[in-house]
Amino acid sequence: MLSHELAAKLEGLQKRLAVMKGILVAYSGGVDSSLLLKVAAMTPARVLAVTAASPTYPEAEIAAAARLAAELGVQHIVIETQEMANPMFTANPPERCYHCKKELFATLQQLAREHGLQVVVDGANADDRSDFRPGSRAARELNVRSPLQEAGLTKAEIRQLAQFLNLPNWDKPSMPCLSSRIPYGQAITPAKLEQVAAAEAFLNQLGLKTVRVRHHGAIARLEVTPSAFALLIDAGVREKIVNQLHNIGFTYITLDLEGFRSGSMNAALDIKEPGRLP
Repeated sequence: MLSHELAAKLEGLQKRLAVMKGILVAYSGGVDSSLLLKVAAMTPARVLAVTAASPTYPEAEIAAAARLAAELGVQHIVIETQEMANPMFTANPPERCYHCKKELFATLQQLAREHGLQVVVDGANADDRSDFRPGSRAARELNVRSPLQEAGLTKAEIRQLAQFLNLPNWDKPSMPCLSSRIPYGQAITPAKLEQVAAAEAFLNQLGLKTVRVRHHGAIARLEVTPSAFALLIDAGVREKIVNQLHNIGFTYITLDLEGFRSGSMNAALDIKEPGRLP
């Protein structure tokens, strides 16, 4: 059962979506956008889910998003985005996400007009207000709404609602784009993205659900939850990881003793105010 507060937030979300005359959901397949899509599909509004495909997202994520959209009975299309052709993105400045989201949201607004849909929405949540999110500026500039955030839903509450509504991915770890594994100022290239994707896929196969492979040139810095440290340093597993990541192209493989933390690359920027550049 939901708490009174969370039930009220869900009702508020439903009311926000129900009055929209056609909704295009920026849908990655993560738990946030999946919940948004699920609740939108429960309203009378016409709904279209759009997933952006590019080298910055693993193909498996795109396929999983498509399967869930089909299960929800929602019209779903996949578009190819071109952020890798934008030097303002590939140069990897701190505001990298702004340039990516600006192109994406402009494309989604055009699609919404073509399909006769009134509103473009994304899965930003209430917790995102306290994080460094340059992409949120692009959302504001291009009139993209964030209903989960408007309803005051935190990540933990979104997971609760997703479980309550029987979404199969309610406990899925967050999966930001692969470019977030590369330190700011170091160029984003298809080769680096492929290395990160291959390394993380291998570690997932070993049973590590929450993992980041931070790409520091010849060095792969592994971030996992501290509870998984024992698995990584098991002699047999450690040897498999070293051999596989060597084959992928890394010379040195390190384990970050601080463990997994979202947005760890921001530490190098000494960002003190959420949403602000240093």
